[in-house]
Amino acid sequence: MEDKLRFESKLSKEEVQKNFEGMDFFSEVMSGLEEALDFAKGKARPTTVVRKRSLPDIDVAAERKALNLTQKGFASILGVSSRTVEAWEAGKSNPSPTARNLIYLISQDHSLIQKLQTIYE
Repeated sequence: MEDKLRFESKLSKEEVQKNFEGMDFFSEVMSGLEEALDFAKGKARPTTVVRKRSLPDIDVAAERKALNLTQKGFASILGVSSRTVEAWEAGKSNPSPTARNLIYLISQDHSLIQKLQTIYE
């Protein structure tokens, strides 16, 4: 009997395609192969290998405004200071990968706001 690899997702086909827009798979594969070859030749150590992750693009101000929240309210939900949100929106700093992912998830499901608000009450 032939085993088949199955992939199931709650995302639609269009959402999956959007997540991979702009990715150059060939370059990513080539980069990984070059890193592996360098390691095999003794030019790199396993500790120097860095995972490359694709994070969602986030417009913090637009996401906050879409949720009809103040900077203070948005900061409270994310567990950061209002100055941090202000710096993100001004382009002075960027959200951490964890914050970026959380903002993305909230933007996809606004009901998460109520769930997160109950945590901090």
